[in-house]
Amino acid sequence: MRAMALLLSTLMISFTLAGCLQGDVPITVPDEEPEGDGRTFVTNGTGMPVDEAPLKMNFTFSDVGETGKEPSIGIPSSGCIFFIAMEKPMRSCDHGESWTNVADITQAPFTSDPYGWVDLETDRIFNIHMMGLESTWIGWSDNDGESWLGNPHDSGTTPLNDHIKLATGPWVDEGLYGPIGQLNPTYATAVYFCFNKLAGISCFTSFDGGATFEVGGNIVGLASTNGGLHGAITTALDGTVYLTPRVPTPTLIFSKDNGLTWEEREMGTDVGTPDPRKNSEVATDSESNAYHIWTGNDQGIYMSRSIDSGESWDSESIRVSPIEVISTAFPQTDAGDPGRIAVTYLGSENGSLIDTTDIDGNNWTGNGHYAPNGVHYHLYVTYSLNALDENPIFHTRRISDDPVQIGAMCLNSGDCRSDQGGSNRNLLDFNDLTIDLEGRVYIAFADGCIDACASSADPQPADSRTGRGSVYFLNEGPSLYLNNEELSGFESSSLSVDDKPVTLLAEQSRPSERKVELE
Repeated sequence: MRAMALLLSTLMISFTLAGCLQGDVPITVPDEEPEGDGRTFVTNGTGMPVDEAPLKMNFTFSDVGETGKEPSIGIPSSGCIFFIAMEKPMRSCDHGESWTNVADITQAPFTSDPYGWVDLETDRIFNIHMMGLESTWIGWSDNDGESWLGNPHDSGTTPLNDHIKLATGPWVDEGLYGPIGQLNPTYATAVYFCFNKLAGISCFTSFDGGATFEVGGNIVGLASTNGGLHGAITTALDGTVYLTPRVPTPTLIFSKDNGLTWEEREMGTDVGTPDPRKNSEVATDSESNAYHIWTGNDQGIYMSRSIDSGESWDSESIRVSPIEVISTAFPQTDAGDPGRIAVTYLGSENGSLIDTTDIDGNNWTGNGHYAPNGVHYHLYVTYSLNALDENPIFHTRRISDDPVQIGAMCLNSGDCRSDQGGSNRNLLDFNDLTIDLEGRVYIAFADGCIDACASSADPQPADSRTGRGSVYFLNEGPSLYLNNEELSGFESSSLSVDDKPVTLLAEQSRPSERKVELE
């Protein structure tokens, strides 16, 4: 009995410290009893609890060891993890146990904005950096970061301003670009590059794998408001390309002809967006159904769905986050098979601070930009395995044990606070979520509260001003691909870049042809 008590005490101490300590060895969050654990929520499309057993899942934490503000994450078929933030493309081929900066002299020496992308069709890794406000240095590797190539002036015909984004997708038959791309032997997929320019969004298409961008230009319409700021590019398997402008009414612009022409759709008028706001994001599944997520005016995470490649969307918004989470920021999402999605975001459950005095002396409504000093933001993940149903169910887990941010975070770069112990713009603009070919979820985020802040019983905003590169990935739990069902943990061993041992498992997860209809 004494030995058992000692073991339980040790496990409890380990659990308390998980995610707080910074080291080379990933920390696995133990799979707790889900009932009544205080960090697991099962809810319906209004955020209210439902009587359904929660999904069993646990996550492994890995400290990248470098500044990780505005991170991107991708996993090629080798299973190596690429974490790109600031100037360093960090790679881990041992499941997050160690990280290496794999950049060479062909890559950008500095950055004003970072972005990364992994093309799962070709395994090309893109390392992208904005060089001032004039051009972008786009680098790429076709051998898991062992060597790189790059173009230090690669922004299309229009000088850029901000918010660089890149993605890849299949060529389609419609329009002029598709036939040209299909006949071009240089690269198998279309490469898209978008950025804001003054009051607009410019998008370009590359025919040579991102080496040059010679066709494209400014997208007009609603997308041009709010300074042309926007979220990530998302491509569906049917070739539809989505982009999310940062506007008061949730909106998507999309192209069905490889970026030659664009359309737009509004949704979410019932919940709106807050002010200031951050980017909304889109995921598409293996049947090209689309899921648009954003932070609503009440600070919850909401979703709208399309089953016809962006032509029409839900008239009523669906709440993804539980009502207990009263403040959110930085939503990100990805999808596997139809209806199987994951969403991550920063959130707070400090509901007692609603209507108390915010940092501007007003009643706080939950907007993270004005959060009082006592608000603690954690990292959350929400799964749905039936997101296309008429009444979808959402399984939410507060992953982080210690806070990611204390107090307000700057959601408007022209209106940041520095009277709480340094600028609260320490997290910058976004995090990232992706899935590998097995359907395993990986989350990249910047951690503002590390070391003494993470272990403090009463951390203050002044203690929360870092942006440490951090990763959580699913250790055990549901795959977003039906063929794999439940995923087990990794063995603690290095992956071979050459042998690509994960590929055989990944091949089982390739999208199958199924038709899903909303009820």
